[in-house]
Amino acid sequence: MQKKAIFYMTVSALAFALLNVLVKQSGNFNVNQVVFFRSIGTLFFTIPYLIKNKINFLGNKKQLLIARGVVGCIAMTLFFMSLNHLSMGSAVSIRYISPIFAAFFAVFLLKEHIKYFQWFCFLLAFMGVVILKGFDSNIDTIGLVYALLSAVFTGLVYIIIRKIGNSDHPIVIVNYFMIISAIIGGVLSIKHWTNPQGLEWLLLLSLGIFGYFGQVYMTKALQTTEVNQVAPLKYIEVVFTMLIGAIWFKEIYTLISLLGIILIIVGLTLNIVLKTKLKSYKLRN
Repeated sequence: MQKKAIFYMTVSALAFALLNVLVKQSGNFNVNQVVFFRSIGTLFFTIPYLIKNKINFLGNKKQLLIARGVVGCIAMTLFFMSLNHLSMGSAVSIRYISPIFAAFFAVFLLKEHIKYFQWFCFLLAFMGVVILKGFDSNIDTIGLVYALLSAVFTGLVYIIIRKIGNSDHPIVIVNYFMIISAIIGGVLSIKHWTNPQGLEWLLLLSLGIFGYFGQVYMTKALQTTEVNQVAPLKYIEVVFTMLIGAIWFKEIYTLISLLGIILIIVGLTLNIVLKTKLKSYKLRN
């Protein structure tokens, strides 16, 4: 089971890494148009799934589902914008500090308590961001702001999904997200629309395909084995993204930027592992 989970998470990380590459490759299109195609591509999978399984499209917690869609669209748009200014590895790493903001939101909105070791892990990860910006001249300030804001809104997405809980099917949640993103991205891209030519159609529609399979295989991995054994593997998306970026786009990473990225990954991985082990300890005792 564990080998299967590792395989699923590796496929997921590779799919998301390829999605990042395609978004970067689509830089000559307006970001809202990229959001539109990313969403449309995924809807080709979510809508047939809901129809086949006779699942209610509208869901139960409609207000929260709409909020998740809007906030998720903002987070996705900001992340895509950051890719136009940062190396892919840096953008992905900074986006992954979203659990830090989710923890802050959880304290105030869900009245949850954050353990001391979690604050240490979050501090370690945030130090990575500080190192990236403070000591690496290759980090663009505008791109950093976009990536950080994307992480903030992604953290809020986690809270909204927590509020939705098991009231709605996961595909219903994703479907709301994609429909709302397609509408917002489509409307905002009208004035800046560029007609894709030839293989560009395949490039743009592939965004939704890789995004969908990345999400599906990540879910399968988490359902197959214990979270602490497989969740840290999702950060190999950063490794895949950096390798592909170095080969495809000739991106260069300094030792300082690598140190910052490693601190982010280590801090967030420790948070997952320690939090899961603490939960398991409490259940046994």
